[in-house]
Amino acid sequence: MASAQTEEYPGSSIGLPEAGAGSLASWFSRIAALILDWGVCMVVAVFLFGTGVLTGGGWRAWMVLTVFFVESAVLGALAGGSFGQLIAGIGIARLDGERLGWLRALARAAMICLVLPTVVIGAERRALNDLVLGTVVVNRRARSR
Repeated sequence: MASAQTEEYPGSSIGLPEAGAGSLASWFSRIAALILDWGVCMVVAVFLFGTGVLTGGGWRAWMVLTVFFVESAVLGALAGGSFGQLIAGIGIARLDGERLGWLRALARAAMICLVLPTVVIGAERRALNDLVLGTVVVNRRARSR
């Protein structure tokens, strides 16, 4: 009785390679990218709207999130990933291989800003927004271990 059992790895069920470019991005890379994105968006918001974005109320209190939304959507559509994702060597890919496009980039950025779709995690480290939009966060380059 020969049982050639293939060991499953994260991303195997959706056809991603086990390692290297196109493989599933690690939690560390994803969290690092998000922290970097948020920090840069805070700096940009302070530069554009003043320090009231950090301490004030009213419309200024929403400016860091607004900058984050614009940055995520524009860079997602144009470059396939936010600033932090590009620096971390990860990006957003569609499962069908097509470009992310403006509609998906806007919808994905909006769902991330709502937080809940991002913290509801399903199989293969895919958040609800990725499951709905048919996307996944992958490595852009080979990782050295």
